[in-house]
Parts: sequence; C-alpha cells; structure tokens
Amino acid sequence: MADPLSNDALAAAVDAQLAPARADLERLVRIPSIWADPTHADDTRRSADAVAALARDAGAADVQILQAEGGAPAVVARFPGPAGTPTVLLYAHHDVQPTGGDEHWTSPPFEPTERDGRLYGRGAADDKAGVMTHLATLRAFGGTPPVGVTLFIEGEEESGSPTLTALLAEHRDLLAADVIVIADAANPATDVPALTTTLRGLVDVVVEVSMLEQPVHSGVFGGPVGDALTALCKALASLHDDKGEVAVPGLVRTESEAPDMDEATFRSTAGLLDGVELLGSGTIPDRTNLKPAIAVLGIDAPRVADASNVLLPRARAMVSMRLAPGEDALAAQQTLAEHLRAHVPWGAHVSVEPGSGVAEPFALQSTGSAYDAARSAYSRAYGNPVVEMGIGGSIPFIAEFARTFPGAAVLVTGVGDPASRWHGIDESLDLAMFGRGVLAEAYFLQTLAG
Repeated sequence: MADPLSNDALAAAVDAQLAPARADLERLVRIPSIWADPTHADDTRRSADAVAALARDAGAADVQILQAEGGAPAVVARFPGPAGTPTVLLYAHHDVQPTGGDEHWTSPPFEPTERDGRLYGRGAADDKAGVMTHLATLRAFGGTPPVGVTLFIEGEEESGSPTLTALLAEHRDLLAADVIVIADAANPATDVPALTTTLRGLVDVVVEVSMLEQPVHSGVFGGPVGDALTALCKALASLHDDKGEVAVPGLVRTESEAPDMDEATFRSTAGLLDGVELLGSGTIPDRTNLKPAIAVLGIDAPRVADASNVLLPRARAMVSMRLAPGEDALAAQQTLAEHLRAHVPWGAHVSVEPGSGVAEPFALQSTGSAYDAARSAYSRAYGNPVVEMGIGGSIPFIAEFARTFPGAAVLVTGVGDPASRWHGIDESLDLAMFGRGVLAEAYFLQTLAG
C-alpha cells in the first residue's frame, strides 16, 4: 500500500482537479438527460456514455453500463483498493428533472452559466455535481484511491428509481460494499457540512367526486343542485386547519433540537410573495423535515378559457402527502383516503384510489467508524463541524440500499444548499462549496484507509 498523502498534499491534488472537474460538469449539464420524458431517452443514454468515458479516463479498472428491463442506463466503474481495505460504493445519478419551462430561466437551462460564484443549469447541483464530486475525488488520487471504490451512477432517480430493486438484485455482488456514500442531498449553508440522517416519505391519492349523470344548465338547476368541483374543493379545504397545519388525524409528527433557520432566507429561497404566510407551527426545519405536509398537485376540471354555464358532474384531484420519519406509508395513505371520503359534502359520490408512488420515510443510524471518519473529514474540509439533519424530500432508494446491503454503513451527503433550487427554475451550484465537497470526500476515503 502506498504511503497516504499528507493533508496538504491531498488538498493540493484536489485543488488541481477542480477546474477540469468544472469543465466536465458543464459538459454533462449540456446533455438534457430527462429520463422521465421519453423524447429524451437518447439523451439519457448519451449522458451515461459520457459518464462512463469520464470514469475510464479517471483510471477505472472496469466500466460497465447496466440496464434492468425497461430501465435507464446506469454506470458502474470499479477502482480496486489495496488488500485489506474496505470497499466504498459512491452513488450519484446522471438523470435530471424537466426544466419547468425554459422560458422561465434567467439563462438557458442546458447552457451552464456562472453568476456570482454559482453555476446555473439543470443538473448543475442535482445531481451531476454529485457525479463530478466522486470523479474529481478519484482523480485527486490518480485513479488509485486508498480504499476500494465502486462508482455507481444511476439514470432514473428523478423518476423514482423504478428498476433499481431489480438492478441491485441482479448485480448484488458487483455493488456490494462496506460503506455507501450517497451524494444526493444538501447542506444548511455553503460552509456547513451535513450528514442527512432522516428523510420524509411520500404517498399520493387520486380523489374523484361525482354528483350528476351529465352536465346541466347552471341557471335552470343551480341552487338546489350543486356541482362536483365545489364539493371537491370543500373536501380539499378540510386537509388543513386555519393555521395551515395538516388536519388529517393520527399522523406521526416529530421534533428535533436542530436550530431554526432564518425566515427571510427561507422565504427568499422559496420565492414566497410579500405578505404570504408560512403554514403550520414549530421551527422551519421541523416543518420541512419532521412533520407531514399535504399539497394538491393537480385538478381535472375545465380551463377558465373553456368554461361554460353548466354544473360539472364530476371532478378529480391528485393529493400528495409527505410523511414524517416513523410513519407507515401505506397506513398513512389509507388514513388520507378515509379523511377525504369523510369530508366530501352533500352526499356526493366519492372514490379515492392510491397513486402510483409510495416511499417509506427513513432514518439512518449515525454511529460507527464510518460516521466518525466522515465527521472528521467533512469538518476539516469545510472548516465547521458537521451537523446531522433531515430533508423533507423522499429518496426511496436509500432504504433499498439499506435492505440490500444490511451490513453497510450508509452516509448521505451532497453539495446542494438552500439557494440551489433543486427541481426548480434557475437551479445552481455554489462552486466554492463544490470544492469543499470534493476535498471532504477525499479526506474521508483517506481516513477510512488508515
């Protein structure tokens, strides 16, 4: 085994890789790898090919592009380590969210652009920055890391990883590791590193309300006869109380000792309009990470431009619910359905069907030597202590990794921050934080080795 690099030498090696890593990140951002959109299937394959080429150039001993039936291309690259050292699986994903409308972006979403120290573009943070964090770390070690590394870059995370279970089952031996690092989360600030230890779950339902056999004239029948859309709206309004707290009874709600965040910063990041109130009570981290949240994602009803003077016979909506850690997802989905059925007024007929996605909430055990090594490495690289935090989003594949590799320590890291606007308009990456993230991961691998 080669002598480990000193901290200064490793920092210099990382620094030398940041400019080429940024250039490669920009090349990846230019590929619109939106696997959820079938018209971008070829782009997603092109993205996988580009990541595979970068892994080969970084010194991988073996690179494969794998696909489960019907799934997106994933890249697996192996970097063998010295005998007796642990194996670390480095995960990120190369697919991205749809843009939400190119015309809304300050600069084109697939043309990476720097403004005020941030790189803007779809995937610049989520999660092609994660891909390049891993690759830049491996390059800093000259392609021969001090531990064994398996690089696993998935291609369908933004679609809910529907074929990941099959992929892990088929290639379990190839992907087996002692430590799993998932670079798909965020930090509370650009200079404060975080280890994500809790994630909310997610369920949704489709509720349909029916009141008439067919549309009828609102002048002739309106008054004694109601319309389905109004009945649906009354049911949807029952999901929150007057303060905006979720009003569905029996759901898990938890709290933490995490410090509150600045409300003005939170409002600015979310893009709240002046005078719009925050919903619920408690600290902002508790409300976003440890309490349930409900949103109406869509309603089937005539557009205003297509409206006419008729009473609508039926209307339906999709309702999404985020779940606090400790909740049972299927039980919570049933509770939501029962609440909606009970609150549809006027004897209207109602059906509530489960949606297509179920993600269990998850909590990680943040103890053991891998977590000790991570706290040391990330604190050194960022210059501030590591904080443990939850995130309000749902990442169902983390539980899948934990089930498939029950002996592995799972760490969730990332180079996002509150201003990154993941999934939103003008997504961006703080470039200074990206450098800290690469250095932290390099320190971590070296600490694990020795």
